[in-house]
Amino acid sequence: MIPLKDNLKPESPGVGGLERAFAIIRLLADAKTQGARVTQIAKAVGLTQATVHRTLQALIAQNVVEQDQRSKHYRLSIEFFVLAARAGNPMNLRDLCRPTLLRLCASLGDTIFLLARSGFDAVCLDRSEGPFPIRSFTGDIGGRIALGIGQGSLAILAFLPEAEREEVIRFNLPRVHELGVFDEVYLRTEIESVRELGYAGRNTGLLEGMAGVAVPVCDHDGRAVAALSVGTISARLSPERLPTVVEMLKREAQGISPKINPFDPTLRRPVSSLTALQPN
Repeated sequence: MIPLKDNLKPESPGVGGLERAFAIIRLLADAKTQGARVTQIAKAVGLTQATVHRTLQALIAQNVVEQDQRSKHYRLSIEFFVLAARAGNPMNLRDLCRPTLLRLCASLGDTIFLLARSGFDAVCLDRSEGPFPIRSFTGDIGGRIALGIGQGSLAILAFLPEAEREEVIRFNLPRVHELGVFDEVYLRTEIESVRELGYAGRNTGLLEGMAGVAVPVCDHDGRAVAALSVGTISARLSPERLPTVVEMLKREAQGISPKINPFDPTLRRPVSSLTALQPN
C-alpha cells in the first residue's frame, strides 16, 4: 500500500505545477519498481485524478516518468536515475576513500586497504603503506581474493543481503576448501561472529605472523560494497589495542557510507576502474 503523503489540494493558493510534480515524484520513489496507478497517486497526494494525469503526462514528456503498458502503473524512469547520478557525488569510491586511507595510516602506523566487491571476489582498490613489512591475501592494488578469505572480504560477505550471501557461500566453498583449513561450518561461524561484532578481526593463522581487522563500508541500503582493512604484524593487534583500531575504522566507514554514489562504476566494475588508472 502506498503511504499517504502531505495532502495537496489543487484549489489551494500557492500550490503550483512544480510542487505537484515533486509530490508525485516523491510518491513514485517510495512506490519503487511496482509503481502506482493514477487513482492511487491522486488519493495519496490529495489531488484530482485529472490533475495527476496532466502532471504525469508532463513528466513523461521530460523522460522523468514512464508507464508500464501492461499494468498501467507509472514509475520513475531510468533517465531520472541518470540525472540523480550526475547530481550525486562525482568522486568514485577510490577517490572518495583515499583521504581516509591516508588518515588511518598516519594515525595507526599500519597498512590500510580498501577492498571492493567484484562478483564472488574482493578486489584491492587501494592501499596506504605503513612502516611494517606485511603480507596480505590480495597483495598489491588490483589483487583479488574469494569472498570469505581474509578479514576485508569476510567483512563484505557478512553484510551482503541473506540470499546473495548464501549464493556466494555456495559458489566459494570449493575455493576456500583449497586452503585446507576452511569448511562450511567454520565459514558460517565466522560470518555470524562478524555480523554480531560489526567487524572481522580474527587471526586465521594462514599468513604466519600477520593479523588484520576490517569493517564493512555499506551503501544507502545497508549492503556492504567495500571494506576498510588494517594489515599489520600480530604483535601490533593485541586485545588491548584492537578496540581502538575497530572504533577508528568504524567511524571512518560510517563517514564514507552517505557519500557513496550508487551509480559509481567502481561498484560494478572495480577491475575496469583500476585498469583505467594505469598509465599508458
